[in-house]
This record gives sequence, structure tokens and C-alpha cells, in this order.
Amino acid sequence: MIKKVLLSVAVTTAVFAGNLAKEAKDAGLVAIPADKGALLKLIDDKRNPITAEKTELGKMLFFEPRLSKSGLISCNTCHNLATGGDDGLPAAVGHKWRVNPHHLGSPTVYNAVFFDAQFWDGRATDVEAQAQGPILAAPEMAATKEHVVKTVTSMPEYVERFKKAYGKNVKIDYKKIADTIGNFERTLVTPAPFDDYLHGKENALSKAQKAGLKTFIDKGCATCHNGIALGGSMNAFEVTAKYKYRDVGDFKGDANGMVKVPTLRNITETAPYFHNGEVTTLKEAIVEMGRIQLGTKISDKEAASIETFLGSLTGKKPEISYPVLPAESATTPKQNIN
Repeated sequence: MIKKVLLSVAVTTAVFAGNLAKEAKDAGLVAIPADKGALLKLIDDKRNPITAEKTELGKMLFFEPRLSKSGLISCNTCHNLATGGDDGLPAAVGHKWRVNPHHLGSPTVYNAVFFDAQFWDGRATDVEAQAQGPILAAPEMAATKEHVVKTVTSMPEYVERFKKAYGKNVKIDYKKIADTIGNFERTLVTPAPFDDYLHGKENALSKAQKAGLKTFIDKGCATCHNGIALGGSMNAFEVTAKYKYRDVGDFKGDANGMVKVPTLRNITETAPYFHNGEVTTLKEAIVEMGRIQLGTKISDKEAASIETFLGSLTGKKPEISYPVLPAESATTPKQNIN
């Protein structure tokens, strides 16, 4: 009799787990492919295919502070790969310690390849286009295209690496440099226990995480946080109420009031939250999203449950060694902190 009861419980649990995974997929949640070939096909850019030579060069440029006017700021400054792919600040800080004039925070670069839109207002469509912006922005890296190209081409090692990556007749211009940074960023993918669960590994999530996933779906969170990034597309903001910190900064979305939905992958590592970084805890962020986007009250218990599920989206980071950058030459532009 006891064996029959235990067997019944086991079958019921397995059915529930299978149904929950299906429910998650039906809600639009998508796993990062476990197969390396399938993943490469998904993240690759046919216009500029990923290669080992390009990604290594792109990594060097991602960490290269001399692309900035001051010679102090690199892509990694605001998108720190050691701390969740962002800087942990409410608003980005750039050249001459300027705070972003719109009080906008730096989104994570991890899994950005899966986003439909880049920047909070969605003005760029891919990581290559996004990479062009901050380098030239006065409050960020404050450089010019001419400075960037002259810096890179002044160092023989960079020139040789570009030739190995693109061929001996490569034209090293600003777009090519940004595209190479983007090529590296395409590889910054972080598969998580949640992906294992959707791939059929039922014990990849704890009972509490599964309960949190159920709450996440039932409350309607997947309405916006869906797809492979659980975010990354444009959506209306302040649907049912006004964001309580809306007056911090002047950002109100694109021309149609649409805002890029942040990815929930590695969300436990990317506080503070919202575009202006005014929400410091996940619990508050979950409750506030329920109020302003879904028009529903999320209880403390429900918020805690959803937060437990979000922990299953903390993924395995690619192993990245800090690159040794080329020595300057006599023609390398000098630092200018003014």
C-alpha cells in the first residue's frame, strides 16, 4: 500500500513538472540551446560570422581603454563582465565623472545578442550597432571616429590581428572596429539551470523555484519577460499606473512611450533595477512591476516566490581571461582628460 502511494506521488510530481515546463514554453519562455551547433547558429551574424580570431580581437577592444578620449574608460567599465555585465550604478558614469544626463543605467551585456532592441529606447537593433554609440557619446567615452581608428591603427599588433581576422586587405574603419567588438559580445551567453529544466532535466530546479515559476506565469510576468532573453523587446511602460520614481531623470521611452524590457537572466546580479536604477531590491521591483504593468497587487509571499524562481536564471559565465593589450607607438593619440 505504501509503495502504491509513493508511486502515485512520484507520477503526479513528474506529470506536474512536465506540465509546468510545457506551460512555461506555452507562455513564450525559451531555453538557450544546449547543443553548441544550434547555439552558434542562433547567435551568429551571417554578415560577419563569428570566428576565434574575431572574438579574441573583439575582446581586446572591449577591454581597450585607449579607445576613449581619456584613455581610462573601456566598454568593460560600464559593462563589467566580472559583475553581471553592468556597473551596479543607478546611472552610468563616464568621461570626467559625468553621470548620464538622462539618469539611465547601463544594461547588462550578457545575453544581449538575444535582445530584439538595444539601448533603453531601442534605437539600435543589434550589438554591433550598439557598440558604436557609447564610444562617441560625450557623457560616456567621449571619443571621435578619427581618434578610435587612429588609436587602433597606430599599434602594429592590432593591424596584424585585423588582417588575420578579416584578410590582408581589410579596411580598419570605425564600423569594422565596432563590428569586431560586437562579434565578441555575441559569445557572452550564460546558460542557466532554468534552461536545463526546459530541456527536460526536472531536478534542475528546486521545488520552490518551480513554485516561483508557476507564480511568475500565473501573475502575467511572462507577458513582457518572454523569449530566450526573458526580455529584450520593446513594450509599453506604465500600462496601469505611474512608476513611482518616474521623475528621477527625464527618460520617458521612445517616441511612442515604449521602453526596452530588461532581461531577467542574471537579474540577481544586476541591481539596481529599472531604467533609472531607483529600485534596489528584486522584491520591490517585482511588486512595482505588478502595480504599474499588470494592474495587480503582488503579495510579499508571491514576490518572494517569484524571486526564488529568478535565481534559476543566474547562468554560467564564459571564462574570460583579461587580455594583454598592445604597446603604444609614437603615433598613438595621447590621453586627454579634459
